[in-house]
Amino acid sequence: MNLAIITLSNEGARIAAKLAEAWDTCDVFLHAGVAELPQAKRFERITELSREIFACYEGLIYIAPTGVVVRAIAPCLQHKTTDPAVVAVDVGGRWAVSLLSGHEGGANDLALAVANILAAEPVISTTTEAVKNLIVGVGCRRGAAAGAIVAAIREALTLAGCELARVRLVATAEIKADEPGLREAARELGLPLRLVSAEEIRQTVRPFAHSDFVQEKVDLPAVAEPAALLAGRRTQLILPRQVLHSVTVAIARESCMSLE
Repeated sequence: MNLAIITLSNEGARIAAKLAEAWDTCDVFLHAGVAELPQAKRFERITELSREIFACYEGLIYIAPTGVVVRAIAPCLQHKTTDPAVVAVDVGGRWAVSLLSGHEGGANDLALAVANILAAEPVISTTTEAVKNLIVGVGCRRGAAAGAIVAAIREALTLAGCELARVRLVATAEIKADEPGLREAARELGLPLRLVSAEEIRQTVRPFAHSDFVQEKVDLPAVAEPAALLAGRRTQLILPRQVLHSVTVAIARESCMSLE
């Protein structure tokens, strides 16, 4: 996906620089009043820039208030099958909102990728994703095979009496970001991979089973259970960690907000 990253502020420029490090095919656009970044392009008005570049990129990441982004792209919208993916990130780097072309254009996946890089929260409101309420937390040894991870996840779902179709995310600790087997397993299952920051795992007050082995190996109290709990909202473990095919798996369920 060729990307454009657009921001209006110095705070946003710092986030843009971090994101640009992760993608080879991206252009950074900075407002004229923002501090310089190497190879960044300048613009004066975000609405005019959006009109010029909207059809030139597969994905647009705006680091700006959502209202500003909506007004900037509104005149450019054509159809959900042709419009690019648009993600809005706040200047605090806390939220990555899938704003436009969530499914068709890949904004849901892009929001998740941005969130993984920034240790932010992906905000995805697509109805078909919102009705999925299971998160599978996974911990594995270095070099674990994709086949073993897939088998462990499927077996864990069977133990919990759950279907794969109800799973929204596979979650793990950010230290596992470069595990090819884990990424391949998520692709094979057709599930996004959510990375939870080490600091969030260490600081959480959510109860989960601690592992001396994991603490010694990766300096974390655990991976599977906290990843499952922290990757969602209003989560509760429905399957405590299980070691299956030498892979540790835990499953959490998200609950919908009560309207009572």
